[in-house]
Amino acid sequence: MVAVTDQLQREIVLDAFPKRIVSLVPSITELLFDLELNDAVVGITKFCVHPKHWHQTKTKVGGTKNINVDVIASLKPDLIIANKEENVKEQVDAIETLAPVFITDVSNLDDALKMIESIGEITNSKNKAQHIIQEIQTTFLKIFLPINRLRACYFIWKDPYMTIGGDTFINDMMKCCGFINVFANDKRYPKISISQLLSLKCQLIMLSSEPYPFKQKHKDELQPLISSAKIVLVDGEMFSWYGSRLKYSAEYFSGLMNSIM
Repeated sequence: MVAVTDQLQREIVLDAFPKRIVSLVPSITELLFDLELNDAVVGITKFCVHPKHWHQTKTKVGGTKNINVDVIASLKPDLIIANKEENVKEQVDAIETLAPVFITDVSNLDDALKMIESIGEITNSKNKAQHIIQEIQTTFLKIFLPINRLRACYFIWKDPYMTIGGDTFINDMMKCCGFINVFANDKRYPKISISQLLSLKCQLIMLSSEPYPFKQKHKDELQPLISSAKIVLVDGEMFSWYGSRLKYSAEYFSGLMNSIM
């Protein structure tokens, strides 16, 4: 028997280590690959783009917020991994009748490392998980924080413009870069206006590659409206993927800060 507490503090009990895993979280799908669980993972979402060959060959079970329960049932999973924010509660409740569901809830780097440890434990990959954790910790310790912290805003959506509040994982990644989130007092994903950015004296605007795919043309549209701020395009996976992709985030953040400061 395998018993692990998930990040909603629920005890997840399996008869044995899982051999048929369905992942409903893109960043955790990549983690499962790095834990060398190729044979055990039988289903992923259409947004699980890493690794590329899994995206091409593994059975798709729908999107993160629109999963296909029948497809999941056909895979006969013995473990399903979901996320409190990325997946819809009613859908997760429905698939709990099929197999134990380990639910993650990640708001900061420490939560992410604990999640990796727990996933390693429940999948019989503790040593590999610990190696990934140590690598992430080592790289983040190498980040050199600037003396003068920039007042920043991270865009995730257009029409309407939306950003991230102080209770999100992306906000914690901004802290790791030494940026001050001008919307840190807000919760989750508030809608924002250009006038707010001007009144908050925003110095840096980051246009993310996901979930909205901001491009150069969007930067060009915004720059005349907020001429006092520097606007940059950023890799959303580096800021929002809380699995093993964190191994690369610190180096990316350092390069980003060097290009800005």
